[in-house]
Amino acid sequence: MAVAFCYLVPFAALAADIGEAEVKQAVDRIIAERSKDGVFVFHDPKLDADLNLVFEQVKIVRGMSGYGWFANTIFHDKDEPKKQYALDFWFRPDGSELKLMDIRVQKGPRRDGDDWIMITRLPVAWWWLPVSEHPGDMEVVRGWHIMSAVHNYIAANKNEDGAIELKDEKTGETIPLEFVEIHQPVRRLKSDGQYFACTDFRKVGSKDEYYDVDFWVDDKTGKLKVGAVKLHKVPVQEDGIWTQIPRYKFEDLDFEVTQ
Repeated sequence: MAVAFCYLVPFAALAADIGEAEVKQAVDRIIAERSKDGVFVFHDPKLDADLNLVFEQVKIVRGMSGYGWFANTIFHDKDEPKKQYALDFWFRPDGSELKLMDIRVQKGPRRDGDDWIMITRLPVAWWWLPVSEHPGDMEVVRGWHIMSAVHNYIAANKNEDGAIELKDEKTGETIPLEFVEIHQPVRRLKSDGQYFACTDFRKVGSKDEYYDVDFWVDDKTGKLKVGAVKLHKVPVQEDGIWTQIPRYKFEDLDFEVTQ
């Protein structure tokens, strides 16, 4: 499948009426809506903890044609100014407005003696992966294209509490899940050309119940689209400890890594 190449572009090529100023205004709006007494409260899904942050600056704004706008911002812990975080705000156009799709931690603090340094959090978000690509490169499906389709699906299917609800076909239970991260790399089945990306979710209200969820992506409609969502591994408690038990395995599938 050939896809329209997507790379970092000037704002004029994205939308005539949306520029860096509008993205910064959207960031300011989100921060104001979610702040109390000057403190921005962000729930970090990876740490499963609320971060109490103070905004410092928008470091850079980037646009990706067809994918939206990404504002990389700097915050610090309200009680420790040297303890900084870099957060990415992802926006997509919604009519004349910018709709927040997600906020992810790009860099987190790590103690370095008496000081703090920021370390890039792994795996990196998909929007950082194409920065080294150029318009003249071969127009092929990349791993970040697949991750973008998966992340768009997750963002579009969140409920009012920010969780997606998946039905366990084996038990019949509908499970509210909080998105944690997308695994890398992405893979492609040689038999039918489907792509699949593994992801981590945590059951809402639990600290230790993690689900490995597979998103199957195809191009039957001419564009990358999530066609199926399957529970790959589910949490089972054994001797008071939660472990993941696979519902199916990939040993018999012939696949290749999509870079």
